Amino acid sequence: MWMWSRGELPAPGVTYLARPPSQRGSACSPRICCGLAEGLLKTSSDRGTIAGVKVDLMSNRDLEPGDLPRLAIGELAQRTGKRPSSIRYYEQIGLLPAPVRVAGQRRYDPATVRTLAVIDTAQRAGLTLDEIKMLLAASPGDPSAVDRLREVADRKLPEITALIERSKLVRSWLEDAARCECPNLDQCPLFPG
Repeated sequence: MWMWSRGELPAPGVTYLARPPSQRGSACSPRICCGLAEGLLKTSSDRGTIAGVKVDLMSNRDLEPGDLPRLAIGELAQRTGKRPSSIRYYEQIGLLPAPVRVAGQRRYDPATVRTLAVIDTAQRAGLTLDEIKMLLAASPGDPSAVDRLREVADRKLPEITALIERSKLVRSWLEDAARCECPNLDQCPLFPG
């Protein structure tokens, strides 16, 4: 029966390297692979001591004690209504920062839920992804971010006003078309020409 130090169980996809019994008493460095590996000891009553090395080359930082639990991409997608592919795309284009990786899996800060809500609201307001990226690039508490938001809104308002006017014309045309009693399209005044 194997006993893991620190109460850890082997994780899927983790490589464990065994130390031969002849090296049982020798010192071993738990830090290998440029500091990206963590040493774990496990013991067996019938086989002696074996050192295992858990190599996690995909992690870009360890979680600190007291950090809020990080969200897997599926959890984040479920909370925000966004598809995981959209979340990965937002990372790729720089709308979202690169997440922490734990055992090769993306783990998101809980604040990412708010960032995705901002992105969603801005998209529904008609902002482009580049405009949203510019707004999100502001550091927290930066008063110039509000100025940038006003600039974007001032630029978008005439576009939206024109779109509303066009929508009113289309609506009026469709209402007239719904009441049309012309015998054929050639005689219909809705199609001048």
